[in-house]
Amino acid sequence: MIRLAIVDDDPFIRESLKLILDLDPGITVAGTCQNGAEAVEFVRSHPVDLVLMDIRMPECDGVEGTRRIKSEFPQVSVLILTTFDDDEYIIEALQNGAGGYMLKNIPPDRIIEGIKTVHGGNMLIHPHIAKKLAGLLHRDSEAPAAVKPSGGKSLDTYGLTQAEQQVVLKISEGMSNKEIAQELFLSEGTVKNYITEILSKLNLRDRTQIAIFYLKNQ
Repeated sequence: MIRLAIVDDDPFIRESLKLILDLDPGITVAGTCQNGAEAVEFVRSHPVDLVLMDIRMPECDGVEGTRRIKSEFPQVSVLILTTFDDDEYIIEALQNGAGGYMLKNIPPDRIIEGIKTVHGGNMLIHPHIAKKLAGLLHRDSEAPAAVKPSGGKSLDTYGLTQAEQQVVLKISEGMSNKEIAQELFLSEGTVKNYITEILSKLNLRDRTQIAIFYLKNQ
């Protein structure tokens, strides 16, 4: 059962999402909040597995809310709710530890699928705007040092094997471990082992940072 917190400043969206998501037998909505600061306080006092976070909110937006939650509760996943014109906010949220993002206008079953994907430890970056995201990452000079490569080096210089580099590429395309395993004709266990090695070699924290690292290094 995924314990979920919904964060949005629009009460209609909060209640609508709560009604929809509570219908899924694998999800329970632990509560709702109207900004990022409330979300942090909620996570402090309630067991939560994933926070469904709006990005534009008064007082404390989704970017700052994500940073605070991931800093204090790294085990809690954050999935961003966004619109097409929120690109720069998406990048900041990903850099702050969000596991991905989805658009507000997608069908309810896609929202549920996205929640389960991110809760399962996979990234959720829509392929149709991956190139746009890569371009924005190139222009973003304020990335945290932990995910900022030095000068566009080849991945070879970081000690990654060819197989590990292929896994990095597939992660940057938003693929799950299962999809990577199928694409590269590997077992899911092998893919997990590769990811563990990649994180160690690149001194990164999670899959999101691997994708950002790759996109900034192109």
